Amino acid sequence: MKASELRDKTDDELRRIAVERTDDLMHFRLQAATGVVDNVRLARTARRDVARIKTILGERARAASAGTGAAD
Repeated sequence: MKASELRDKTDDELRRIAVERTDDLMHFRLQAATGVVDNVRLARTARRDVARIKTILGERARAASAGTGAAD
């Protein structure tokens, strides 16, 4: 998922997607342990999606705190 697509989503939607992708990653690890992995690239894309989401949420949190701190 592209960062531009993620930036259009709300914080709640981003958190939901992050949980889903983390679950996907856990299922991939279980499949890898049992040797029935269908697509090895899914782990990489899931990790990168979670990282993108965390980055966007962090940027939003820093922007919100900077906005409130400047008013004081």
